[in-house]
Amino acid sequence: MSKSSCPEIRVSVDVGCHGHSVAIGLSGGEVIDEFDVDHNPEGFRHFFSRITHCERKYGFPVSVAMEGYNGYARPLDRMVRLRDYRLFNINNVKLSRFKEIFPGAAKTDRIDARKGLELFQLQDFLPAARGVLQEVAVTPEQNDLLKRLTRRRRRLVDEKTRVLCNFQADLQAVSPGLLEITGDASNVWFLRFITSTDDLRKLARMRRTSLLKIPAVGVKYADAIGSWQKRAYFSGEVSYVGEMIQEDATRILELRYKIKALDGRIAEVAGRSREAAIVSSLPGFGPTSTAELAGEIGTIDRFDNESSLALYLGMANLDHSSGKKKGSKTSKHVNTRAKAAMMAAVDRHRKCVPESQRYYEKKRAEGKKHNQAIRALGRHLCRTIFKMLKEEREYEIRD
Repeated sequence: MSKSSCPEIRVSVDVGCHGHSVAIGLSGGEVIDEFDVDHNPEGFRHFFSRITHCERKYGFPVSVAMEGYNGYARPLDRMVRLRDYRLFNINNVKLSRFKEIFPGAAKTDRIDARKGLELFQLQDFLPAARGVLQEVAVTPEQNDLLKRLTRRRRRLVDEKTRVLCNFQADLQAVSPGLLEITGDASNVWFLRFITSTDDLRKLARMRRTSLLKIPAVGVKYADAIGSWQKRAYFSGEVSYVGEMIQEDATRILELRYKIKALDGRIAEVAGRSREAAIVSSLPGFGPTSTAELAGEIGTIDRFDNESSLALYLGMANLDHSSGKKKGSKTSKHVNTRAKAAMMAAVDRHRKCVPESQRYYEKKRAEGKKHNQAIRALGRHLCRTIFKMLKEEREYEIRD
């Protein structure tokens, strides 16, 4: 007898920002309880007390379905897992398609909560309902932590990029020649030079002895600054934009230090992740991309086959053929963070492995653009990664 055909208590949660609607039913289809809870400790206690009452009355195992796993449902979703209940995530995209095919009554939170119970009933018998409920697999704790840390890192990197773009644009407008003394405006010595005074215009009058006291500014950079000082120019905007430039430089320095600290933490956690160790054995897969992939994949048990993994990583499209017309379309279930990590890692990988480089060049010769060729190579690597993680073995280069 399958798990889905065993008697069980089924809980459907329509997740909201400040409160949730809950419907509890049995595997036979009858609804036995409905209520609303607030998203706070008291609401969580009430939620579990109502479920516990049903457990004592019927003696069946519990399955919980909710929208927004790892989103607005936090920390309720984690609390459900800690009680060893089966947890299902309601796939919003597939749910929308299901509602288009089988329209119901006007939308309310209570109706949506009941819809989850219907999906439990129909998922094994109705193709349109299949896949709407996706069981959340247990993931190693270190991979959950890697996901949080790498997402935090990516947000900081994105912020640093935005601030740096504004910094360079403003600096170019206020003092056109100043950027020419560095090949990279995010260099630590340059940022410390910019923030070494309380007025940007004073930089043109700093003595060499003062320059050499600035951390990371040595003789080479002091000479470059000295050459600029002889022809230094500031536009009229410097009186008010100069302060903004120095604030941006200070923020970029802060972000550099935070990102570096996160890199150390990520490396420490990745060292305890079996998935990270396996993926990192692929040539070209660096520590940051590896940690992101391990965190976003979580556990390979989430995926039935390598095609599902490839879709999740954005390395494959869905078949969109109809009749004699052949075509494909982009999947809406792509993890964009994992895709970005995979694209960067695959690009480095093909430079390390001659066979992969030849495949990349073959695709380019066929007229594929760079990103298309990288995705084609990534599709092949998804098969390798899937098999490596399933068999728990690292990458081997065979002669």
